[in-house]
This record gives sequence, structure tokens and C-alpha cells, in this order.
Amino acid sequence: MIKTALVTGAASGLGYELAMLLANDGYKLILVDIDELGLAKVKAEIADKFNLEVITLIRDLSAPNVAQDIIDTISNEPIDVLINNAGFGLFGSFVETEWERESEMLHLHILTTTHLTKLVLESMVQRGSGRILNVSSLAAFQPGPLMAIYYASKGYMLSFSEAIANELKGTGVTVTALCPGPTKTDFQKTVAEDSSNNKITFNMASAKAVALYGYNSMLKGKAYAIPGKFNKFLAVLPRLVTRNAATFIVRKIQEKNREK
Repeated sequence: MIKTALVTGAASGLGYELAMLLANDGYKLILVDIDELGLAKVKAEIADKFNLEVITLIRDLSAPNVAQDIIDTISNEPIDVLINNAGFGLFGSFVETEWERESEMLHLHILTTTHLTKLVLESMVQRGSGRILNVSSLAAFQPGPLMAIYYASKGYMLSFSEAIANELKGTGVTVTALCPGPTKTDFQKTVAEDSSNNKITFNMASAKAVALYGYNSMLKGKAYAIPGKFNKFLAVLPRLVTRNAATFIVRKIQEKNREK
């Protein structure tokens, strides 16, 4: 029996790479993104390479109640794998950044991710099987000056994922939080769209490598996954130094990465 996977933010970056891994394993795909042209290209590529059915949904995942809309649209599709990948960043001092954009980020990273997870979990538990991968970030492990809302929202995603992963033990359903460091994707273009100082160069990983690490960790049922030895070190840094020192270090990295 063909299994079905739902991937958000699937038009590019990690979402694209994860969709390709699922297609290679024979999953029927439901791909969601606001980028209509990008999704069409991904759909055509998967159809050409794998001859699989692909459903595409053009949705603004930062909109209220979009999770319910997605599930209502695909109501006859049992979801075997859910990948909450969609996300974006915003660089700048909190006092200067735009609330409208921050509100969209909070809706996407927290409300949509949580609601979509809630909506697919019940049927997964009833069937006794299912995999959920929530794409968090290395940012989840410490405060992030100059990207305060992004870091905080990713911290929520990690905590939420670990908590329900524990609750679901013995049900046949697993939840994994993928926590990559800087990754070469279109994400960086949205961090500071009107700034020329938004090119991160430090500790950069490829989207393909990060996606494969996260995918394999999901299949193994790990509660969280941090790709890269240096990233694993950075994740425990707040335990090795004071929180003020860790916050200072993060700020210096942010500033260095966005120098002209």
C-alpha cells in the first residue's frame, strides 16, 4: 500500500530535498508552499524521475487557520509522514523590526506547525504508525540577539516536539525535531530582504546533507537531530558558559555573518 507524506515549504531548500527523499522511497506526496511556480517545478521533476502522484497546495502558511484548510482539502488522504518545514527568518533589533512580519513568523512557526501536528496525530495514533519531522534550528538552544523572534519560535518548536515525542512513546508514532545550523537555502534571502548584509558564510551546510540527516533521524524515531559535530558543540554551549556569555557569542556570530 502506497503511503502518503505531507511536506510544507516544499518548493525549495530543505523542503525540496526532503520531498525528493520521500519520492525516492515511493511516497505519494502532498506538497504545500506559497511559491506556485516553485511547486510546479518540483511536481514536474518528481513526476519525471519517479512517476509518482503529487498533489500541490498553494497556501500562505502564516495565515490563520491554514492548517485546518489544508486538512479539509485533503480530508480523504491519511497522512503517514508529516514534515513541518516551512519557515523564514528576520534580522534586526526587535525595537526596529516590523510587527506584521514577526506576527506572520509566529503564526507559521508556532500556530500552523502545532495545529497541523494536532490535526494529523489522532489518525496516526489510531493506526499505530506515523512519523512527524518538525524543522527547528540550532537557534532553539539559546537566545538570539538580532533575531530574537526567530530564535524564540524555534525554541518553542524544539520543546513542543520533544514533549509530544515523549507522550507518544509506545503508540507507533514518532516526532523528531531537526535542528540544523546555517544551511545553504533560500532562507537567507528572507532574513533581511532589504539588506545587503545578509550573507551567512560561517559553518554553512548543504541542504541535501541536512535533509538526509534529518530524514534518517526521523526514520529512526529520534526525538531531536543536530547535524554536524560543531553544531552539536554549539547546542551545549549554554551549559558550558553563563547564559549571558552564550547570548554575547551568538550576537557576535550574527554580526560577523552579516558584515559587508
